[in-house]
Amino acid sequence: MLEPEDLGKRKSDLAQELRRLRRQAGLTGDRLAARAGMSQSKISKIETGKILPSLLDVERLLRALGAEPRVVEELSALARRANTDYQDWKASLRRGLHHKQQELATLEATSSRFRYFLPAMITGLLHTPEYARASLATTRGDHSKAIARRLDRQAVLYEEDKHFTFILTEQALRWPLCRGKAMSVQMGRLSSLSELPNVRIGVIPLRSSPIPEGPLTTFTIYDDALATVEMFTGALLLRDPRDVHYYLELFASFERAALFDGAARGFIANIAEDFRNQS
Repeated sequence: MLEPEDLGKRKSDLAQELRRLRRQAGLTGDRLAARAGMSQSKISKIETGKILPSLLDVERLLRALGAEPRVVEELSALARRANTDYQDWKASLRRGLHHKQQELATLEATSSRFRYFLPAMITGLLHTPEYARASLATTRGDHSKAIARRLDRQAVLYEEDKHFTFILTEQALRWPLCRGKAMSVQMGRLSSLSELPNVRIGVIPLRSSPIPEGPLTTFTIYDDALATVEMFTGALLLRDPRDVHYYLELFASFERAALFDGAARGFIANIAEDFRNQS
């Protein structure tokens, strides 16, 4: 799935080191569980690599073990690396464009709350076919299969037990990926989707009140468990609760600055008209 190849090694290294420290301290799993306020079964799964502990879990275990400051620093760094993955786009593309779509579909199937911050372009779940084709124009691979899979994924938007919030900057709406007429149709698609009861589409106008944080990167939050941060060369996958919480707070600040519902649709309609006038 979305994990890079070395995730297993980092997870294994962390598990082995925690097991070694427990044995060095002369503690059984039961005794460590009592000290750390965890279940013995959870500690066993951490030590065997069956589950990946969060940074908070690791800190609790290290306190219970009375680990030296140097060890705490080293194991905390290892835990953060184990909870932060890097997905290389080139490696992903070698496996085929459609495989990336399948990975995203799996994330969407196993999550229920989605938050997207889109400062530069429109994301795949909102694409029209022509916008989807244009977004892949400079990428090598089988475009037809990837586009078909991307459009298939959009069915998830109509599952009412899932909830989506998309926040786009005016820049993302106006980026001329297609010709004017096609961009106008894409604006209509956004307005239509914003009418769904489980989909909120917000827009941050360029002429808005000052916003303290800059729109540096595209990011997505799946439930409260995973944040993905996109770059030109790949994406960071952050699982540590502290990192996810940071992005949740950041998203909330952008959400407060955005227009929603009728105000957003009116703003999008004006941009659609601008694109129609370019045709």
